[in-house]
Amino acid sequence: MSTSDSRLPPVDDGISNADRLKIVDGLRHLLADTYTLYLKTHNFHWNVTGPMFQTLHQLFMQFYTEQWTAVDLIAERIRSLGERTPGSYEEFTQLTSIKPIQGQPKAREMMIELV
Repeated sequence: MSTSDSRLPPVDDGISNADRLKIVDGLRHLLADTYTLYLKTHNFHWNVTGPMFQTLHQLFMQFYTEQWTAVDLIAERIRSLGERTPGSYEEFTQLTSIKPIQGQPKAREMMIELV
């Protein structure tokens, strides 16, 4: 399937095609960052340990739930602009500015990482 096959019909919303493509490019990067942060936060939720376990476990769940909602809204906005939404780990890895974490951090390091 070619990229043009995944495009929606043109939308007459007053945005020039050049500006639309710039907006979509920015939204694709935002989507990749948000999804990568979602994965990192969910990982921390699953793997946090220590005396603050329950508090951080619940906090991370709140964070990743909000991030998931944002991921969906960003992806739908890209589609509403008539363009294809990236949706694979490979695409997100190429687009994200968020660096992967090495090893399994302690609870305090998880909080610092998310900040």
